[in-house]
Amino acid sequence: MTSRRLAHLSDLHLGSSTAGAVRAAALVRRIESDGIDHVVVTGDLTHQGEHAEARRFQEVFAPLLRKGRVTFIPGNHDRTGQDAGGEWMQGQRVRVEDRPGLYLVCVDSTAPHNRSYFQTHGELSRGVLMEVDAALDEAPSGCLVAVLLHHHVLPLPEDSPIEWLIARLGSPVMAELSLGAELIERVRGRSDLVLHGHRHTPRAFDLSRAGERGLSVFNAGSSTELGGYRVFEHENGRLSGRPSFCRVIPRAGTRFVADNMLPALQHVARNLYTSDDRGKVARVGI
Repeated sequence: MTSRRLAHLSDLHLGSSTAGAVRAAALVRRIESDGIDHVVVTGDLTHQGEHAEARRFQEVFAPLLRKGRVTFIPGNHDRTGQDAGGEWMQGQRVRVEDRPGLYLVCVDSTAPHNRSYFQTHGELSRGVLMEVDAALDEAPSGCLVAVLLHHHVLPLPEDSPIEWLIARLGSPVMAELSLGAELIERVRGRSDLVLHGHRHTPRAFDLSRAGERGLSVFNAGSSTELGGYRVFEHENGRLSGRPSFCRVIPRAGTRFVADNMLPALQHVARNLYTSDDRGKVARVGI
């Protein structure tokens, strides 16, 4: 029996600033040196959904991509701008990737409304849940089974006063997937892990019940902000103890976070409108 290791990254937010790429490259170097068998990145690889940002991801992760050791799915940020992430699932809502000792069910929780920066919440349909059911029915024995999606399936506390205010105003943008609880019940007993991102504070939930296959839900947080990632060791289709957190570089300071907020603020400014003297609508550009 071979022991293998799986790394979970998310929310890289690679944008126009080089800081994110430098931090991501440090993570890749550590993953290579540690001999991690496979890496999953659960969305928001880019910050503005630009093709140039997607190419930056391809460049940074090239050492792992060339060896087929990376699986990634889109997040809401990947659907903004030029919609770079709209191509990654090749028109599928659910797809399967089979790797040695690993069976990955990749779910696209983004939707057309994510083309807007202000509509960040995800979406699942019962049709998608049926596709997940069918994919899990095909899972081979002796493999660790993980369901990957970007948006959170369980309620999570707000990470900032702004998020708290948005939630209290009744906006759905901070809410968990409306069918998240149903997804959990459908995968229970057939999947070992549900891995997601979207919210930048890492969290973990053990949902195991006595007498059945264990199930845990993990939010990776933002790997570039945190400067690290979780590692799951598994053997013969079962987890070997609890995951570890691999700290590669110090947690990012406020400057890095501010740099990642700037493009979104610029986008807001570009899309402000004002009426000109002739009563027409004029765009205010920057």
